[in-house]
Amino acid sequence: MEKKSGATAKGKMVLATVKGDVHDIGKNLVDIILTNNGYKVFNLGIKQTIDNILAAYEEHQADAIGMSGLLVKSTLIMKENLELMNERGIKVPVVLGGAALTRRYVEDDLKSLYKGQLYYARDAFAGLHTMDKLVGIDGNGQAASAVDAAKSAGEEDLEDLIGEEAKLGIRKAARPRGASRASGDTSHTIRSGVNTDVSIPVPPFIGSRVVDDISLDDVFSFVNETALFKGQWQFKQGRTSAEEYQALVANKVRPVYEELKERIKREKLLSPKVVYGYFHCQSEGNDLVVFDENDTERIRFTFPRQPAGGHLCLADFFASRESGKKDVVGFHLVTVGRRASEYAHELFKSDNYSDYLYFHGLSVEAAEALAELWHKRIREELGIAGADAKLLTRLFHQEYQGSRYSFGYPACPNLEDQEKLFALLDPSRIDVALTEEFQLEPEQSTSAIIVHHPEAKYFSIE
Repeated sequence: MEKKSGATAKGKMVLATVKGDVHDIGKNLVDIILTNNGYKVFNLGIKQTIDNILAAYEEHQADAIGMSGLLVKSTLIMKENLELMNERGIKVPVVLGGAALTRRYVEDDLKSLYKGQLYYARDAFAGLHTMDKLVGIDGNGQAASAVDAAKSAGEEDLEDLIGEEAKLGIRKAARPRGASRASGDTSHTIRSGVNTDVSIPVPPFIGSRVVDDISLDDVFSFVNETALFKGQWQFKQGRTSAEEYQALVANKVRPVYEELKERIKREKLLSPKVVYGYFHCQSEGNDLVVFDENDTERIRFTFPRQPAGGHLCLADFFASRESGKKDVVGFHLVTVGRRASEYAHELFKSDNYSDYLYFHGLSVEAAEALAELWHKRIREELGIAGADAKLLTRLFHQEYQGSRYSFGYPACPNLEDQEKLFALLDPSRIDVALTEEFQLEPEQSTSAIIVHHPEAKYFSIE
């Protein structure tokens, strides 16, 4: 399927990734699906302010505005945008989508806030159903009420969510991860019950190193195929039987996957590189203090703490200053290279949608696979890999000792902390930069703080 547009549009949508967010695969998918189904889409691109979005809406007299974003912070930007639209008396229908967004957050929090019509689209096809309802067309071409639009978005996918979505805790709670919606103070220092009597591994070195001779076959061996096939490529099982779905994967999906991997290797479209390191550290209240080679404080991270329940905080997983022990923390930043972003952009601009969807999806999952591969390497170097599950799919469910936490996710939601990670690792050595909004460029990159504590698993701050 390639992008195509008819002479007469059924309706018009202004579409944008919100301010501060550089992710556009979901937004671009909405563009393609709506355009191929008779709509005129004005795709503004990434990092769009509400002023730009509203100016385009007024210029094109659109029927709806679509706002997209991947980050937790983006859900808060969407809320701010809606509040500003209220102030200006603008009541255009708005469709919201993105990985950190949940239906309940939209339905329970944002819908009561916005004075116009507001809809949640879990994926691009839900966005299409919503637009059909908004312009008065149901699935059979019959007139329908716009109030049914949200119902047409479909039920939540009940499949287990793993990989990146597991970090966000999607479908496990009502609110978007990391949003400051807790009922209490997240800066209090009432410590959790995390065990303080754990052995501290000995790192192979102190400081940081660059690794740029990583095999693509090794990276591909860690690709989360569930996330790739069902999430990125949208080959969902739905109501089909397991046998029918397996046949679809074997006959259609996997041949595309295997051919694409070979083309990527042949044309050198992905270049996996890593910068990582180990540092001595201690916790102090909600802070993690990272030392230099002379055991002098170098950088301090401050993490939020659950206001109730377990009172978990990332700092609790490290030895405290009171203990007198020096702990060890790891950091890594991985990328599959700038060529990945450039090539994906070329495909989208040329309306070569199928290749764009497949390549962009695999490039994103390859970056995540590289992060999984290197996290395993770090566990091996720290001598804690003995707890690793034997099956790769179980590793995606965190069946190993410790955890890796990416800035912007629930336990460490402050993207600004990326600056501190950059100071420790100097990712410019692998050609990765930090934007003004503290996001990684190229997009197909990811960073993390590596925690060795046996009790460290993903958790949210609520």
